[in-house]
Amino acid sequence: MVLFGSAFVVGKIVLNTNVPPILYAGLRMGIVFVCLLPFWKFEIPPKKYFFPLIIFALSMGVGVSMFTQLAINESDILSPVIIGGQLAVPFAIILSSFFLGETISSKKWFFVLTSFFGIILIGFDPKLVDNLLALFLTSLMAFFYAISNVSSRNIKKLRVTLSNGFMGLTGLIILLLFSYVFEGNVVTNIKNIENNVWILIIYAGAVVSVAAHMSLFYLYKFYSVGQVLPFYSLFPVFGLIQTFIVFHEIPSLIVTFGGIIVVGSVYMLQKIR
Repeated sequence: MVLFGSAFVVGKIVLNTNVPPILYAGLRMGIVFVCLLPFWKFEIPPKKYFFPLIIFALSMGVGVSMFTQLAINESDILSPVIIGGQLAVPFAIILSSFFLGETISSKKWFFVLTSFFGIILIGFDPKLVDNLLALFLTSLMAFFYAISNVSSRNIKKLRVTLSNGFMGLTGLIILLLFSYVFEGNVVTNIKNIENNVWILIIYAGAVVSVAAHMSLFYLYKFYSVGQVLPFYSLFPVFGLIQTFIVFHEIPSLIVTFGGIIVVGSVYMLQKIR
């Protein structure tokens, strides 16, 4: 969770150097692919895993990666983006109900609603008047992250290096294509990236996307989502601490109050039946 929190700070630093957000997301996925290629070796999974693996790769490798960087790039302040990422949990519970047939109790529905209320409350922060698009992009990121978590349960018997290597390759190809279409010449933009910025991009890909995400999905082999995701409530805490240290950003009272509602609701969603 400490590594997850650092991803937002590192992303903001990289994007502040005028690296296009979709290109940054694609390069990050490219690093994931390169790191895992020696362990994946283009192994083909059984046919029954094709569809959930594609859904996982598109949601995590493309959806989450792209909308995270677009949200960070669009927002002047990081705290709402970090807190908004918590919506992945209520989204995952809703999707699990529809696609996995899991029962949602009335207590869980209550905290699902309060988590969304907390985000709506954050949206009323005067500082976010010009950043509402960032909050919307953050919600899309959380939605795709929820899809990736739900779909990962259907591929948990596959080796993590296989599923995440395929995700990295899928994200690399599609995001570079998107970058070419929406952001201009990819080769020129890559050449303009400075060496010290490359260090941060490699960190984001190798440490956050590979080490942190693979550790999370590896846990699903042995524990249920309900046992693993409570720890997900910690990442905004570490993220906000790091944001304060690096950017001296102090959340406003309304963001703090809304954040407490969101994080508290997400935590309770993991604890109740």
